[in-house]
Amino acid sequence: MPRSTATLATPAPRSSAPQRAMKKLGLVRDIDLALHLPIRYDDETRLRRIADLQGGEMAQVEGEVRASRVEFRPRRQLVVRIDDGSAELVLRFLHFYPSHQKTLHEGARLRVRGEVRGGFFGREMVHPAFRPVREETPLPSTLTPVYPASAELPQAYLRKAIAGALARAPVDELLPASLLPTLRNAPLPTLREAVQLLHHPPPGSTLAGLEDRSHPAWQRLKFEELLAQQVSQLQAQRQRATLIAPSMQARPGGLHERLLAALPFTLTTAQRRVAAEITQDLARATPMHRLLQGDVGSGKTVVAALAAAVAIDAGWQCALMAPTEILAEQHFRRLVQWLEPLGVGVAWLTGSRKGRARAQMIERVASGEAMLAVGTHAVIQDNVVFARLGLAIVDEQHRFGVAQRLDLRRKLAGHMLEPHLLMMSATPIPRTLAMTYYADLDVSTIDELPPGRTPVVTKIFADTRRDQVLARIRDEVAQGRQVYWVCPLVEESEHVDLQNATATHAELSRALPDTMVGLLHGRMPPAEKAAVMSLFTGGQMRVLVATTVIEVGVDVPGASLMVIEHAERFGLAQLHQLRGRVGRGAAASVCVLLYAPPLGQTGKARLRAMAETTDGFEIARRDLEIRGPGEFMGARQSGDALLRFADLDADSGLLQHARRVAPRFLDDHPQQAQALVQRWLASRTEFLKA
Repeated sequence: MPRSTATLATPAPRSSAPQRAMKKLGLVRDIDLALHLPIRYDDETRLRRIADLQGGEMAQVEGEVRASRVEFRPRRQLVVRIDDGSAELVLRFLHFYPSHQKTLHEGARLRVRGEVRGGFFGREMVHPAFRPVREETPLPSTLTPVYPASAELPQAYLRKAIAGALARAPVDELLPASLLPTLRNAPLPTLREAVQLLHHPPPGSTLAGLEDRSHPAWQRLKFEELLAQQVSQLQAQRQRATLIAPSMQARPGGLHERLLAALPFTLTTAQRRVAAEITQDLARATPMHRLLQGDVGSGKTVVAALAAAVAIDAGWQCALMAPTEILAEQHFRRLVQWLEPLGVGVAWLTGSRKGRARAQMIERVASGEAMLAVGTHAVIQDNVVFARLGLAIVDEQHRFGVAQRLDLRRKLAGHMLEPHLLMMSATPIPRTLAMTYYADLDVSTIDELPPGRTPVVTKIFADTRRDQVLARIRDEVAQGRQVYWVCPLVEESEHVDLQNATATHAELSRALPDTMVGLLHGRMPPAEKAAVMSLFTGGQMRVLVATTVIEVGVDVPGASLMVIEHAERFGLAQLHQLRGRVGRGAAASVCVLLYAPPLGQTGKARLRAMAETTDGFEIARRDLEIRGPGEFMGARQSGDALLRFADLDADSGLLQHARRVAPRFLDDHPQQAQALVQRWLASRTEFLKA
């Protein structure tokens, strides 16, 4: 076993609050602490004369306390005056403890660091960092690191723990020099040199290069992290290639062809292309691991239905899992409409289905009577047993935790076979993300929309113009069209000042007394939600006030206007998904983004992107720029972000080099390659199997 997996930070008999905080941050092994790098640095290597200080600068001074007293103007505060022989400096503490007064007594010698302000009584620092010293106390020889921490984890404790771990951590060189990239034709430092420098930069180090992560030491760490991730993906891909999956051939005149003939529309060129790619995968005896991505409304469901038809015709069951009951029901209705007339039994499994009805569905799946099971996470519960699961389809896969996807694939374990896995997403994956998080996935892209989809015009209004929006709604309703109004909350919150769904429903009901206005949110009972959606889909209900439960899976061609309340609070992908609910019919459609001024920079960037493009791939690229890869990928869903230091945009050159050398490193140096993966990813390699 590589030393990096066995060397642990020294445990204490009883876990203290700082130790619990370290564990929560994932700082368990010595290598974890060694790779817990500073977010910035304080320069405590030099002292300034108080007389030379300028307002607004960070500085460190040393002097003797001349006065220390508690004052009550305008509020209780501790005011301390120190003198270094050149001038006096006031230290002001608005929050303090008796221990502060004891340390900051008259005659004490202090070393103080903080931001200089020009106060009424001269220069001052408010709540500076301080410590008592003697005249002979030496200055630090390196910059002082400031680490990511928490309230229970003081910097001093963390610095001491990291200093101890650095002496023990296995940061030996694992990479042959021939595999390392160069930076401006110069070799990168060794890992040990890079780690030591980043924790303890010598005096004179350029702070800009350290803090923006362009320094050669940072480049070395980022390359090693990217290489570990690429090697891990390559290992997962090769291990998957050794597994056996059911081979499913599409028969001439079989269910696949009969479904194509029965569809009331013609597939687009892109749909035919990706359907053929999936059919070829299913015919192989190795597990398919494919991502089907396409913009909102591009027709992924029918491609999934064709894949299911191939599996079912070959005698294997298919499971389709969706993140919400509304989306799962949308799939269920379509698949029943397409497949039941062809003799396919379809089961419906959701958390809301209880009692005898649920037991009957589970029995149909277990006996093989139902060859297709559609539902939410209920599909993967322990009591759901498949007779012969051969194909697992996961829609909006980023909305599921990785463990849930793994559970679905394990449903075939009794047959010593792996099911084929088809993941679908209407959030297109930018190329740099596909090269990292999905490096071992085959990707099929539906890059055209079916005919008949009308472009959606996006307008941005401040919420002070609500009256104009209401007037537009009246016009739409008068012309026989339908309207969505989306809110981020269900009820009033004392903590978040947002317009809510229930209040908006009441407001629109008053403003439109002759119009049926519905309300839909996640807390409603399933039967009530179904009744509301039935009225809206059928056209009797003209206006639907909803939370984001209508983000995916709702298809109402008569809806031509969507209003999104507090649009600045939504992510770009979510806004794009919501906007995709309109423009599904012949009428020109509009999406109004209402925001509460003033807008922050991130909010402005999101709304500007929505107004400038309806291209899901461009939306995804901008979303990656704004949010970063961890949040874009839903890293919280998978437990940990797989990349901590590398930036997929700024470090694309390092990523390309890591992709090139990963196969050679794994083939020629398998032990070092495994040690590298353990050093950087540890237990997170399980996530790559999904």
